[in-house]
Amino acid sequence: MTSRGRHASPKTPPARRTLNIRALGAQGDGISEANGETIYIPFTLPGETVTADVSNGRGQLLSVDAASPDRAPARCPHYRVCGGCNLQHLAETPYLAFKRDLVVSALASRGLSTDVDPTISVSPKTRRRATLAAAHTPAGFAFGFHGRRTHQIVAISDCAVLTPGLMRALPAIEQLSRMATPPRGKLAITATETPAGIDIAFVGAGKWFSADDRLRLVQAATETRLIRISIDGEVVLEREKPALKAGSAFLVPPPGGFLQATSPSETAMVQLVGEAVDGARKIVDLFAGSGTFTLPLAQTANLHAIESDAAALAALAQAARSTQSLRAVTTDRRDLFRQPLTVDELNRFDGAVMDPPRSGAEAQARNLAASKVRRLAMVSCNAASFARDMSLLVQGGWRIDRVSPVDQFLWSSHIEIVAALSR
Repeated sequence: MTSRGRHASPKTPPARRTLNIRALGAQGDGISEANGETIYIPFTLPGETVTADVSNGRGQLLSVDAASPDRAPARCPHYRVCGGCNLQHLAETPYLAFKRDLVVSALASRGLSTDVDPTISVSPKTRRRATLAAAHTPAGFAFGFHGRRTHQIVAISDCAVLTPGLMRALPAIEQLSRMATPPRGKLAITATETPAGIDIAFVGAGKWFSADDRLRLVQAATETRLIRISIDGEVVLEREKPALKAGSAFLVPPPGGFLQATSPSETAMVQLVGEAVDGARKIVDLFAGSGTFTLPLAQTANLHAIESDAAALAALAQAARSTQSLRAVTTDRRDLFRQPLTVDELNRFDGAVMDPPRSGAEAQARNLAASKVRRLAMVSCNAASFARDMSLLVQGGWRIDRVSPVDQFLWSSHIEIVAALSR
């Protein structure tokens, strides 16, 4: 028995209970309090009375006995089974208010009181990038999204979030996934819709997938709309470059490379970032990725992009070299968690953009707080780490000029945030 097994809390048998929901938690679950116990029940809303099977502080919803007027019908036949969405049952106005309140509450928890813009919404069927899974199981081949709170794979016949182009491509992606999936283990598939077509990255095929297997996969792909296919990082088919517009540049991201989830949300974020650092002439882009912000900003300012991912940085540099209208763009491969820019290094710039992963960038925020940088665009996909880093900046003399929630992760409990700060 593992040490985890020895010390794990025993799981109590579920007990059927009738509960009143008082609030929504940060993860989108309804919260009930009964007999001193806090219970989280997914797919419920404040003010509702529900029946649920409860075990270890979590409830499985059985019925809604008294519904909230804010309850809305689900937009997807796979809702509550697929793990992608957990707030389709909440009507639009309170849903957008919930997303904004995630940011307000996180800032307040750090003692920050500032105006927060209304949530910038995105439309259904606009998500251009998705991560799917495939596996051979005892019940047969499985392809789709991961299920809610499970490793099982849910087959998808429709989706209220994905673009129509991605949905049309799913049968072809499934066909090729069946060929590339190892006998054991799972295949991860990143699918991205670009203006030229669909870009697919398979990860997990493994050494068993031979050169002959790859050739057969490429031959099978000839009748699809897929324009690029990579297997474990190696491009095996490229009919056309999956180029994306980034300001006046055209960016070809690396296979499976990170992109903002929707094109409309990216447009809104680029505009907000540009407004935040407007007037700066020498800008450092921290955690620059493939240049979502670097390339548009380089139309009017000199940019220095810092990123730890070599493939992303190479894609950014290539796009910059291929676009003559840009100001100077320089790059530096650097792990900003292990080696954040020092105060002296930051002082060479009058503007900065910082878009760290979910964990935030505490060390880099501390150095920014002590620097002479005058304008900052702070971008985050995690309200808690965002609030922590913002608190450090405010303590260092920065002023929060604007905070804008962007709902690019539709019907989930995640929120993107763009903030403008100045000295």
